[in-house]
Amino acid sequence: MNIGEASERSGLPSKTIRYYEDIGLIRPGRGGNGYRDYDAADVHKLRFLQRSRGLGFSVEECRQLLALYEDRSRASADVKEIAEIKLVEIDRKIRELTELRHTLEHLVRACHGNHRPDCPILEGLSDGAVQES
Repeated sequence: MNIGEASERSGLPSKTIRYYEDIGLIRPGRGGNGYRDYDAADVHKLRFLQRSRGLGFSVEECRQLLALYEDRSRASADVKEIAEIKLVEIDRKIRELTELRHTLEHLVRACHGNHRPDCPILEGLSDGAVQES
């Protein structure tokens, strides 16, 4: 199948599929005319990559997961380790975003939002001394 059909079946844009090919995540065959020729296994890998990226795995982590997926002698512990590391990273990001939200919420509450020029939001952003209540 051509890249358009592979795109349709995998749910990934053609540009992303070409990128994955450029960095060696997938290697479709080539037809006699030199065009890419994707098969069902390629589409399956593309879906695998789409789901992995959707869960926040980096391209390099996807490369590792794909290699483990293709290695029938793999230990599931190797896969679990990658997923556990990602889970710790996600939890850290959630904590950071929660802290950011609290800080911004404090600034918004401190601002009267009237026609006067003084603004606690701008003051907090300019001096970095944001006071939490």
